[in-house]
Amino acid sequence: MAPRTDTQSPALHAADSHEMIRVHGARENNLKDVSIDIPKRRLTVFTGVSGSGKSSLVFDTIAAESQRLINETYSAFVQGFMPTLARPEVDVLDGLTTVISVDQQRMGADPRSTVGTATDANAMLRILFSRLGKPHIGPPSAYAFNVPSVRASGAITVERGAKKAVKATFSRTGGMCTRCEGRGTVSDIDLTQLYDDSKSIAEGAFTIPGWKSDSWWTVRTYAESGFLDPNKPICKFTKKEMQDFLYREPTKVKVEGVNLTYEGLIPKIQKSFLSKDKEALQPHIRAFVERAVTFTTCPECDGTRLSEGARSSKIKGISIADACAMQISDLAEWVSGLDEPSVAPLLATLRRTLDSFVEIGLGYLALDRPSGTLSGGEAQRVKMIRHLGSSLTDVTYVFDEPTIGLHPHDIQRMNHLLLRLRDKGNTVLVVEHKPEAIAIADHVVDLGPGAGTAGGTVCFEGTVEGLRAGGTVTGRHFDDRASVKDTVRKPTGTLEIRGATANNLRDVDVDIPLGVLVVVTGVAGSGKSSLVHGSLPRQSGAAGEGVVSIDQGAIRGSRRSNPATYTGLLDPIRKAFAKANGVKPALFSANSEGACPNCNGAGVIYTDLAMMAGVASTCEECEGKRFEASVLEYHLGGRDISEVLAMSVTEAEEFFGASEARTPTAHKILDRLADVGLGYLTLGQPLTTLSGGERQRLKLATHMAEKGGVYVLDEPTTGLHLADVEQLLGLLDRLVDSGKSVIVVEHHQAVMAHADWIIDLGPGAGHDGGKIVFEGTPADLVAARSTLTGEHLADYVSN
Repeated sequence: MAPRTDTQSPALHAADSHEMIRVHGARENNLKDVSIDIPKRRLTVFTGVSGSGKSSLVFDTIAAESQRLINETYSAFVQGFMPTLARPEVDVLDGLTTVISVDQQRMGADPRSTVGTATDANAMLRILFSRLGKPHIGPPSAYAFNVPSVRASGAITVERGAKKAVKATFSRTGGMCTRCEGRGTVSDIDLTQLYDDSKSIAEGAFTIPGWKSDSWWTVRTYAESGFLDPNKPICKFTKKEMQDFLYREPTKVKVEGVNLTYEGLIPKIQKSFLSKDKEALQPHIRAFVERAVTFTTCPECDGTRLSEGARSSKIKGISIADACAMQISDLAEWVSGLDEPSVAPLLATLRRTLDSFVEIGLGYLALDRPSGTLSGGEAQRVKMIRHLGSSLTDVTYVFDEPTIGLHPHDIQRMNHLLLRLRDKGNTVLVVEHKPEAIAIADHVVDLGPGAGTAGGTVCFEGTVEGLRAGGTVTGRHFDDRASVKDTVRKPTGTLEIRGATANNLRDVDVDIPLGVLVVVTGVAGSGKSSLVHGSLPRQSGAAGEGVVSIDQGAIRGSRRSNPATYTGLLDPIRKAFAKANGVKPALFSANSEGACPNCNGAGVIYTDLAMMAGVASTCEECEGKRFEASVLEYHLGGRDISEVLAMSVTEAEEFFGASEARTPTAHKILDRLADVGLGYLTLGQPLTTLSGGERQRLKLATHMAEKGGVYVLDEPTTGLHLADVEQLLGLLDRLVDSGKSVIVVEHHQAVMAHADWIIDLGPGAGHDGGKIVFEGTPADLVAARSTLTGEHLADYVSN
């Protein structure tokens, strides 16, 4: 390098004056004109109670505006293919850099999506096998379970000078198993759940939900298609009639002058029910699918999803199916042992990707693991992998609770990764509740003071030490430590699990005590969910009561869905309004007869501006109330339906408990919502505006209505502030004291300390886990310090 002769100018360069991300007047969701300056190239943690406005500020304002501005740099043609983003409600956003959001959104639950396909690791493996695999079977597509083999031949017309017909053949070798079509499982439909074969179609033989005997699109198509005798019992159909009834290809038919498509019952059921994500189905439809359809491992590919040719091609005795089934830490070791100069760049990139999995604490996964089965925390860490080795700097990384689903032992590793991203010259913004993660922050922004309408303001800005000394809710609870209980409850019975082998469990035998609070813990990937969700009997033994399982699955809902519709609260409210006014209940639904005709019950008018952000303006006719004016003339207890939906849960609880508007069914649901700490939510607030913690507690409140003797909760502290954990423990205690058994899969030390019984799995993750390493009371675990959990819990209670 040539020596520098100039001296550094003491004056600040203009380019160096942009050291802050300036946010002025943010009003997204519940934010109340928030103005803050966030330092660049530092780690800033955003804290506050669940629903205080953290995600609204970080994701819906800063990240959303950065993405919108980046999209605007593309041509109008390209923008037409991209999602349109509205400008957030904010006056000034200055100093933004490119934002990379790593959120908790579950990865697609498509049956063909796996950890390997979601991270490009599969794509690299396919290229590797297409170059080195013996015997050679074809290009990378020949190893892809998403690509079917295709062959075609025929005449094509070439229009070049004189038109000329030429014969052409086309073939593409794919790796998809033809039997299961790359899904790894085949479905077997129980015909007895679809129809009663002793009846005819005219007598209402179908037992499928929604298939009424006079419905045009289903039953009448079968009855009047001309292929079947509608008055003959199904058990007396001829072989041809049965073939047409069950398997006929789509065929156009005319029923009473209307053109309809007739299709065999099996393909119709597969298209109507089996092609959709089971979790997205309505509860009664999901129950029907679970009853009528059984999924078994494909006998042809043995669950590998791949064709015989793809499975036969090997490198050093390992096929691509074997490689994808390996634990990633083992696969990384195998790939490191390959030395082939012809594919050296590919091997280097693949090694880096697999090493990133191990470094981030996901070495226990396998590439063939369906992405829909990953927890929120695992999905977020999988998304982080592509950023770990990136050479980009001066980027803003935004994380939503990256420590979710992590054992205290793993949080230290996550902290190291966040600091590494910062030290490369990036701005790191983290929404977080865990004190261990907040402690590493350079800058802390505490929002609150409460949740919902009681939040949305900045209560504190500064250092971690300043937060500790401050009087905010987070500051006061920062050093809270739960103590181990002196006396624990006595079990009323046991739930036996014998020989559990799901996933990585190693023939586990365990007795789970009933009538007490049981915490199942262990490092991420040790087998907790496999034990609780995969091995627990669906009935709780002698009591014969069902097991109510509340997992972390996302709540699905459009902007028309709200807490009132999701919990079933709107039904008793509508009936109460209808009874008090002598009209139909349908009038009091914004999705039915009572909807404002101008905005169709949405409350806003959406104007599509093609590639530019659409505009949502309040409906002038109903003024955003969503109901037509005549409906708002009906009152219950002096309030109209729009005023009731604008109430908070706490207000509504009082209102429906009063004499004039007294509705016991509605009051009971509102009691449960208040019980889980959602008293501040308004009944009509769209589900799309709720935070992750709020959604899980809403789910918990809904499931509390189910009749079950055993409640299974999967990390209920997800998204909960330190102050809210105390309220959750009170709720768990009330459930146990009412005679229920509560089993919690959890990493939070406060919940462990509060338990009556702890089951600790480990000692490690993946094939290093799957064993019970401790069973007993929290006091015994702390005293023994014999496991990783024991050590961290002992440190926690002694601080």
